[in-house]
Amino acid sequence: MSDERRAPTRGMNRSIRQLGVGFVVLYVVLFGALLYWQVISTERLASEEGNNRALLRQYERPRGEIVTSDGIVVARSIATLNSDSPYQRSYPEGELYAHLTGYMTLRLGSTQLERLWSDELTGDTAAQQLLAVGELIGGRVADTSGSVHLTIRNDLQRAAREALGDREGSVIVLDVQTGAALAMWSWPSFDPNIVVDPDYETAYAYLDSLYEDDRDPLLANSYQQRYMPGSTMKLLTTSIALANGTTTLDRVWPDEATWLPPQTNDPIENYGGSVCGGNLTEVFRRSCNIPFAQLAVEMGPDPFNLGVSAWGVGTPVPIDLPRAATSTIGDDVDTLGDNLPLLAMRGFGQNEVQLVPLHLALITAGIANGGIMHEAFVVDEVRNHSGGVLYAAEPTIWRQPIGSDVAATMVALMTEVATSGTASCCIGLNNGITVAAKTGTAQLNGPGEPERSHAWITAFAPVESPRYAVTVMVKGTTDEISASTGGRLAGPIAKAVLDAAFARDN
Repeated sequence: MSDERRAPTRGMNRSIRQLGVGFVVLYVVLFGALLYWQVISTERLASEEGNNRALLRQYERPRGEIVTSDGIVVARSIATLNSDSPYQRSYPEGELYAHLTGYMTLRLGSTQLERLWSDELTGDTAAQQLLAVGELIGGRVADTSGSVHLTIRNDLQRAAREALGDREGSVIVLDVQTGAALAMWSWPSFDPNIVVDPDYETAYAYLDSLYEDDRDPLLANSYQQRYMPGSTMKLLTTSIALANGTTTLDRVWPDEATWLPPQTNDPIENYGGSVCGGNLTEVFRRSCNIPFAQLAVEMGPDPFNLGVSAWGVGTPVPIDLPRAATSTIGDDVDTLGDNLPLLAMRGFGQNEVQLVPLHLALITAGIANGGIMHEAFVVDEVRNHSGGVLYAAEPTIWRQPIGSDVAATMVALMTEVATSGTASCCIGLNNGITVAAKTGTAQLNGPGEPERSHAWITAFAPVESPRYAVTVMVKGTTDEISASTGGRLAGPIAKAVLDAAFARDN
């Protein structure tokens, strides 16, 4: 072929190469523009004053689901007939998960997980937006929504609600080895579906009634409130006294019904005025008050306060939910040396001591776990719409207040409580599964006042290889509750929930 015939072909190839380079340049420019506006500038634009487009956009497209560990959807978006707000939030389980999911509404704001993971659920994180850019270029509709996957087991959450019934209080189940919350139920609760009702007047009136309710149903009793713990406080007093050498298992207390602390003429009594004494195993099993009052005084304010601080008292309970409460032994710890009777009372969980129920569950799990306390968490994973993992929780050690030797002693003491002590009436588990426990009856009334008390139990099982820790607190709001004890009232609740936990495992 002549050179004249090849020349046009070479010119055509050059043109095609130039055109190809041009398309590549345009592609890079387009990709860069999309990347800039969809990812890099998203946060800056959304935060500009007067820009409510980002908020409105959350109601123009589906928001991702919140799902339990066993696949139950507890929050999702549903289509509406409102062109201005084509989607609204729905909570299929109603009150059952309200304190965890919270609510998401255009006019009344958002709370709890709906607020904490809003960007991921909506798909507004940089990682999700970057994925959307690729889908747009590939010609697919970009769904950026993500999903939040909980550690909570729906069967245990339902079992907790059923066992507690209409009594005010809370039920918490933790994985001993990780701190993952497997159930976290508080009553009273509320229905987030009413808060997100499109009828603003209905939603506002309902939310306002919740704010006015003296029972504080918008706050979770499990981790946003704190209560006098009664004899469950003896877990801390005993472990601290063992760790710092104030007592041993061999120590023996005399049988007595009253004891007069220093600096007062007002004696301390055992529960119900009973006569009580014996070695540490015996007084712990029977939950005598006097020995633990004496231990607190013998330690003194500074070692006692140092010991409870090592267990996390005075620090907000660690959990991946907002506004966790803080356990306390009172604000006057610096002056307790001049008021030893108050220190004595705090040794067995009365006076100014208040524990967050979740904190007590973490303490119990820590004893079962050889003295290692983990942070609690309810979010296991967060995923994008394609199933890719955006976040995965990992167990995190919070504190190690006691060594494994003291922890082993506490396990033995709690086992005695369950087999022959104050919890033996009601905590025996199905199929002979071993359990360890501590009960508490926190007396709220003063001398001469009508009796009022909170009922507590905290336990773990199996003893030989702990898997589940449970804490139950029932508020002393009625004569029936106040007339009972932690073992008799809270014990059956803990048993029912632990039996449910093991039933699925078998």
